Amino acid sequence: MKKTLWAIGLVGLGTALGFWLGRGTPSEAASAAAKNRVYEMRTYYTNEGKLPDLQARFRNHTTKLFEKHGMKNVGYWVPQDAPASQNTLIYIISHESRDAAKKSWDAFRNDPEWKEVAKASEANGKIVSKLESVYMDATDYSPIK
Repeated sequence: MKKTLWAIGLVGLGTALGFWLGRGTPSEAASAAAKNRVYEMRTYYTNEGKLPDLQARFRNHTTKLFEKHGMKNVGYWVPQDAPASQNTLIYIISHESRDAAKKSWDAFRNDPEWKEVAKASEANGKIVSKLESVYMDATDYSPIK
């Protein structure tokens, strides 16, 4: 019984010391990582008639490959009004950091499965005509924070 109490006391002391040294608890560390999360908004403009092909590629392959390479899918949208509704896909993904984003994108682009999917999906012509990317930080009042 004394050994158990002694072990519990050491664990408590270690946790307190870790917190005092600025390391915090595991849940605080996770919270700090979430606060440093980087969001990326990407807008794809497709060639005429290619939006359904792009959506199929995302639906069937791309979102899974993003997750495989450490990118978190947040949401995907198509504008309601024409002409953008006919050729635009907007989405947001998140990364642990800006450096993690670079590493994830490099790994994704070099993934043999992605290369095969991209080639197959563009067998009838190039899909994307233009791409815009914006990295963002959530504000302190954002519900996503």
